[in-house]
Amino acid sequence: MKVLVAVKRVVDYNVKVRVKADGSDVDIANVKMSMNPFDEIAVEEAVRLKEAGKVSEIVAVSLGVKQCEETLRTALAMGADRAILVETDAELQPLAVAKLLREVAVRENPDLMILGKQAIDDDANQTGQMLSALLDWPQGTFASKVAVEEGTLLVTREIDGGLETVKLALPAVVTADLRLNEPRYVKLPNIMAAKKKPLEKLSAADLGVDIAPRLKTLKVAEPAKRSAGIKVANAAELVARLKNEAKVL
Repeated sequence: MKVLVAVKRVVDYNVKVRVKADGSDVDIANVKMSMNPFDEIAVEEAVRLKEAGKVSEIVAVSLGVKQCEETLRTALAMGADRAILVETDAELQPLAVAKLLREVAVRENPDLMILGKQAIDDDANQTGQMLSALLDWPQGTFASKVAVEEGTLLVTREIDGGLETVKLALPAVVTADLRLNEPRYVKLPNIMAAKKKPLEKLSAADLGVDIAPRLKTLKVAEPAKRSAGIKVANAAELVARLKNEAKVL
């Protein structure tokens, strides 16, 4: 079984982001970048399925600037067999990403595609669902457990009421949630070995996909700073302030 895993290069989750002075976007100049944490979980799950003998090949794919090669090398060091970079300097919105991934899937013919449920830069949570619709494949979103059976996939997913298990016919699309697994620490020998693994480069034109943005960002702003709290002498004063000042009672 072949698995295709999509990985995205984002601002590292430890970095405190800054908004550009003109409010047009987040400033990423000289900022540490890394693999989207949910995509790390997706790669880890694919590697675990391979170690369990359920998967024969893992292909990591990323879309974006040349520096996405670093993200793909991380996926290769984690255990992916080869990588594909669809290189473009254009802004890629979820629909464009889904269309590009669909074309890569058509070329590679995988049995399973695993994505992070969302990227921590835009928190869109749309690409996996759009990709499933474009491919007309069943989907298992917010996966907290994945089990491969003969020709099918059991996905335990988180819903408002608790957990739900769905049975999907392969090929299918799965989006990984935080509780699916804990990604492994990548060792230096694996990082060195990843440099020798194949990495193919494509362009949006090669795939025949229109990646023109459909959405326009009007303004980016930092959240308002929280005001300092106050102390009250007793419960009666608390209720009075909530009623007369906060107007929540």
